[in-house]
Amino acid sequence: MIFIITLCIIINWLSILCYWLLIAGVTLRVIMKRRAVPAAMSWLLVIYILPIFGIIIYLLFGEFNLDKNRKQRSKAIWQSTTKWIENLKTYQCIFASQNSELAKSLFKLCEHRQGFKGIKVNNIQLLTNTDDAFKMLINDIYQAKNNIEIIFYIWQSGGLVDKVTEALIIAARRGVSCRLILDSAGSMNFFHSSYPSIMRAAGINIVEALNVNILHIFIRRMDLRQHRKMILIDNYIAYTGSMNMVDPHFFKKNVGIGQWIDIMTRMEGPIATAMGMIFSCDWEIETGEHILPPPQDVNLIPFSTNSKYIIQIIASGPGFPEGFIHQALLISIYAARKKIFITTPYLVPSDDLLYALCTAAQRGVKVYIIIPRNNDSLLVTWASRAFFTELLEAGVQIYQFENGLLHTKSVLIDEQLSLIGTVNLDMRSLWLNFEITLVIDDINFSNALSKIQNNYLTHSSIIEAKIWSQRPYWQRIIEKLFYLLSPLL
Repeated sequence: MIFIITLCIIINWLSILCYWLLIAGVTLRVIMKRRAVPAAMSWLLVIYILPIFGIIIYLLFGEFNLDKNRKQRSKAIWQSTTKWIENLKTYQCIFASQNSELAKSLFKLCEHRQGFKGIKVNNIQLLTNTDDAFKMLINDIYQAKNNIEIIFYIWQSGGLVDKVTEALIIAARRGVSCRLILDSAGSMNFFHSSYPSIMRAAGINIVEALNVNILHIFIRRMDLRQHRKMILIDNYIAYTGSMNMVDPHFFKKNVGIGQWIDIMTRMEGPIATAMGMIFSCDWEIETGEHILPPPQDVNLIPFSTNSKYIIQIIASGPGFPEGFIHQALLISIYAARKKIFITTPYLVPSDDLLYALCTAAQRGVKVYIIIPRNNDSLLVTWASRAFFTELLEAGVQIYQFENGLLHTKSVLIDEQLSLIGTVNLDMRSLWLNFEITLVIDDINFSNALSKIQNNYLTHSSIIEAKIWSQRPYWQRIIEKLFYLLSPLL
């Protein structure tokens, strides 16, 4: 009996020792990773408050992990890409030599971090009506002659999406090379349907990006997602923006938040070739297949020397310059002298972005932020509210869009410089996911974006600082609890 009691005591003490050694080891991992202090403190809080479970959460979501094969490919990919960029730079006519005074610093950063200047674009259109965007895309697919490359986070069949699928199948059968990269989590319903088999049988090459597999949960971070939305046709036409491959008339109708409101850009010219480099990198990370075009193919770029639009592309994710989009946003906000107008479905900014926005408002810049009143993420909804007080006290005007889920991600600086793409103002988009942002230095494009944003404003209600300060105390407690988790969202 004494022996059993002694053995139990020893086992108990060994268990406690092992647990604290595990805590110490994970704590050391958190400290040794170079990350923002608030994020590190949030992870330590989760680990200490939630025994064992907190450690499991950290191992699942706390580190910027790719599996071994993808990690090796992402590290090696820029050697070939750098050579391709150097060759592209020999075609000086497609690059802009000047920028507006407002955009100079940002475009200089882009040139330094990814190796090339702003690209001239033959034509660019802002598409706010999803039906019109789909019809234009379907027509472009029917006109395609050589290749179609597509990346989407969500692809969900139904409505006009089925027409896009039909057009792709017809294009593939007539010999057009069609490649699709679709995120495994976002497009889960699609991959569980019969469509992948039908499309592959027609000759469309479909890759399930960052496949969700319970066996891989400790090998690769499961919430790292392929969040880009991008379509490239014949190295000449390019689409990107906030719209997933979903028909809003059918998508998430039972959630009770209304239709998703999105924006897409359609561009013509060598910008499509440059964006093709991003697609090639993503394709190689997923498949190991190298598809960057040979240098002589650059001669095939259709280009008008009268191009007036100047665009930079910023891509993020493993294998791409770290923190690049975050830097671009900070530079843009600090460069503003008159007005900053932001639309985002998720507002969970980093401390740096929060202070930049507050500082801008305090130095006299008019700062407008529009977010949806109803959101599809309860966590983000509460976490966003934790930032309202500080923003409102600084003079930032926050509006809530009433007519659906405003999914448009846009930033307009002084009605001259536009940033538009797939990036939400949250930590996941800024530091984790595969994203894409266009930086457009053009007064005409900015005027068009300004009209769209002001239209959103007419369907939005302002959050009054005085009324906000009178909200119930229990709401403040919930906001603060979710604020502690904001670096992890």
